[in-house]
Amino acid sequence: MGTSVFLLIIVLIGVAAYVLGRSRAIAVAAGDESKLHSRPGYFGSYSAILSLLPALLVLVIGMAIGSELVDRSLRNALPADVLSKPVEEQNVIFHMIQGMSGGIEKMTTEEKATAKADISTLKAILGSKGVPLAREPEPFMVDAAEIYSSNASNVRLSVGILSVAVALLGMFFALSRVSLTFRARNRVEHVVLAGLIISSTIAILTTVGIIGSLISETVRFFAVVPPLDFFFGTVWDPRFSAAGDANAHGQFGLIPLLLGTVYIALVAMLIATPIGLFAAIYMSEYASSRIRSIVKPLLEVLAGIPTIVYGFFALITIGPFFRDFSAQLWGALTGNYTNFIEAQSVLTAGFVMSIRLIPFVSSLSDDIITAVPRAMRDGSLGLGATRSETMKRVLLPAALPGIVGALLLTASRAIGETMIVVLAAGVAANLQFSPFQPMTTITVKIVNQLTGDLEFNSPQTLVAFALGITLFVITLILNVYALYIVRKYREQYE
Repeated sequence: MGTSVFLLIIVLIGVAAYVLGRSRAIAVAAGDESKLHSRPGYFGSYSAILSLLPALLVLVIGMAIGSELVDRSLRNALPADVLSKPVEEQNVIFHMIQGMSGGIEKMTTEEKATAKADISTLKAILGSKGVPLAREPEPFMVDAAEIYSSNASNVRLSVGILSVAVALLGMFFALSRVSLTFRARNRVEHVVLAGLIISSTIAILTTVGIIGSLISETVRFFAVVPPLDFFFGTVWDPRFSAAGDANAHGQFGLIPLLLGTVYIALVAMLIATPIGLFAAIYMSEYASSRIRSIVKPLLEVLAGIPTIVYGFFALITIGPFFRDFSAQLWGALTGNYTNFIEAQSVLTAGFVMSIRLIPFVSSLSDDIITAVPRAMRDGSLGLGATRSETMKRVLLPAALPGIVGALLLTASRAIGETMIVVLAAGVAANLQFSPFQPMTTITVKIVNQLTGDLEFNSPQTLVAFALGITLFVITLILNVYALYIVRKYREQYE
């Protein structure tokens, strides 16, 4: 029996515990629920919790411990000549045996006998069972895989039976506690509170773990490359140089990447901000409810399109359009039909990215303008101001802090964009100031440095963590400042 079967049984026991706990509470109160300290549903929830939580903990912990014991016993049972091989080769053999065990479980007795008699047919049999092997198996692997499969099945069966027994014990114990004075609601609320605390703790620990991993690997990188060379370097060339060269680890200048990141985000914001803001003003003050119900969802659809699709759009449509248009324009002016805008350029990436950012600017700004107290709007109109004057002199000044916060949040999203930049601006780390030439960003280089079968022991890979912590600090500063402005705005009118 698989783990999923035992999981289903435990869930069914939990459902039964809820029904029985609720029914028993009603029976104890003789149908008069007012005699109970808690509503019958709380008794049912208490019974379900006692049957589900301990059993699921036993199942998860037991499977983890059992899997580790089975893996350890398999490694210890490998032949001496295998244990004498390098660790990397031992791991390959170990994982191969693990994969074979899944196929051996599906084999019939006759197929097992055929595989043991003729090892060359084992690979074909396992392939027919959906377990392809990278190389020919060795004779000892068949017995090892069969033992591993048997041990794993025994562990699953033992842990599954134990977890089902724990679920039944929890259900019967919960049913025995049902009484008129039992505080089932308090117990359930304590469990819910503990779940909320655990969820918050997991989120916090995840953030701490991410930051910790970035910092630890960044420290390793700066042990090889001086921080000044990284933060103030103007050349990005992380390739290995010739032996004996002073730049044996290449050059890791951040300035070209940082400039490209800020430049592309700035172009995107310059285009997205007025369009998104004007769209928000129209939807909040001038559009009828029918038009608003159509336009607002259509704008927000843009935010749901995957960024890779925007990248294709830039690569196939926008980039060639800008290139050909610049050639035609330059030819009409000078007679020399040479394009001065590259298909992959800062302008292309910024323009396409702005299309993705428009929904964020418009939606956030619309919510902020709408949140301005109605009394300010009505007071301005009551004094004889027009709608445009009310918007310019009352609503926009009142909503300005919130709009600025929304723009900063949108800018942090633009800084973290990757796929659009890869396809629309290229991967060349150029240090230049023309919006018509290709540049790249920090996120693109993080992907480049971590692409491929690499080990995290060289500056070429460790630099990705230094880039990551730099980008993290930049976006964190933007987000904190944006939240500060938004909070200040909210306190002004609440």
